[in-house]
Amino acid sequence: MSCRILTTSIAGIDAFISDPRGVLASAEGGTLAVFADNAPAFYAITPARLAQLLDIEARLSRPASDVTLDTQFYEEPSAAPVAVPMGKFAMYAGWQPDADFQRLAGLWGIALAQPVTAEEIAAFVAYWQAEGKVFHHVQWQQKLARSLQIGRSAQNGAAKRDINALSEPDNQIPPGFRG
Repeated sequence: MSCRILTTSIAGIDAFISDPRGVLASAEGGTLAVFADNAPAFYAITPARLAQLLDIEARLSRPASDVTLDTQFYEEPSAAPVAVPMGKFAMYAGWQPDADFQRLAGLWGIALAQPVTAEEIAAFVAYWQAEGKVFHHVQWQQKLARSLQIGRSAQNGAAKRDINALSEPDNQIPPGFRG
C-alpha cells in the first residue's frame, strides 16, 4: 500500500526513540516523518516550526475576503489585518475598512480612483453611529464603497463649493460680442 510522505526528513522509530532531540534537530525544515514497518507512524515537529504553523493557521482562519484570486494576480497586503467583531455589529468609533478595501470595491463593481481618506471614513462612521444599524463587516465596507461612489460622482472630482465665498464678476467679453 502506498502513502504520501509530507516531509523530506525521515527517521526510523528506533533511531527516534534513542535520540529524539538529535534526530529532530537534524530534520530539514523542522518537520520529521518517523517510520515504523516501512510506513509513516507519526510526524514530529520542532517548537519553531509549530510556532510558524500556528501563525499561518491564525492568518488563514480569518480570510480578508471570500473571493480567492490566483497568487500571480494578488499579493497579500502588507498592512496588519484589521480586527473586526464577528457577526453583525453597530458602527463604532475607530472602525476601519480592510487594507485591500480599494480592490474589494472593484470586485463589487465600484471603481475607486483614489484610496479612502481619513475624513471620508470619519464622516461615514459618524453618520452610521447615529443610525444605530447593525451589519456585517463586509456589508459596512460595501456601504462605504457605495457612499464614496455617490459622494465623489456628485462632486465630479471637483472640490466642494464654499457657500460663504463671495463671487467675483467675470470681466471677459466672449468672442463675437462687442463691448
